[in-house]
Amino acid sequence: MTDADTARRPGRTRTGDTEPVRTLERGLTVLRMLGQHGALTLGDAARHAGLNASTAYRLLHTLQAQGFAQESAGLWQVGVQAFATGQAYLGAGGLIPAARPEMQALVAELGETVNLAVLQAPDVVYVHQEEGRGLMRMFTQIGARVPLHCTGAGKALLAWQPTEEVRRALGERSFQSFTPHTLTTPAAYLAELEGVRRAGYALDNEERELGVRCVAVPVLDSGGQTVAALSLSAPSSRLPDSRVPELAARLQRASRSISKSGTTRDASL
Repeated sequence: MTDADTARRPGRTRTGDTEPVRTLERGLTVLRMLGQHGALTLGDAARHAGLNASTAYRLLHTLQAQGFAQESAGLWQVGVQAFATGQAYLGAGGLIPAARPEMQALVAELGETVNLAVLQAPDVVYVHQEEGRGLMRMFTQIGARVPLHCTGAGKALLAWQPTEEVRRALGERSFQSFTPHTLTTPAAYLAELEGVRRAGYALDNEERELGVRCVAVPVLDSGGQTVAALSLSAPSSRLPDSRVPELAARLQRASRSISKSGTTRDASL
């Protein structure tokens, strides 16, 4: 086999093939920014995606032609095709269909909002929610991305990973402080994860938003690997320290039921 034949084998990258891949990557970045930030001007879309305006303009119009973006009065936002594609993920079988009945049962029993999140480092992505019944309900937009270091779900997703995997997931960016309770150093965060492993659950103690607490547990696949986090969020007044062990135990039972379905192996994004 000649060198030329080898270069043409499927799976091999040839010089000149990388530009379309970079274009796709940039386009997906723009789409993700629209999903994360909502309606954006061209300039804001370019800034959030780290692109110049002319490149962002071309990418947005390509996304628009395919139905993944739409523009009105100078503002760009996610198009209906992105919704249709997301629905395919929701209905594909696996994690969300397995988790939904358990989450609904938790809300019926406890009355608080229950979330399901997966890891997409360096963030947590919320993929499903069952909304609570209280006057003060904790709502998180599906598809929302939140930094790993300030969420109970993030701690539950990382606590049972090797330290080098945790550091890789967190990346090089600084630990932004959202409240006086936010953990802002890698050392403090790693120490927190040790406590999570001992307890078997994670707690967001008003670290992302003052007045809001969250209890979270890992969801495991059939091989015992963490593929998601199941969390309960509530106003701090309804989630005092005295209730945390009880709620964590209930979440752990729900997590085990989800894992027993045997459908979570390929559930992560």
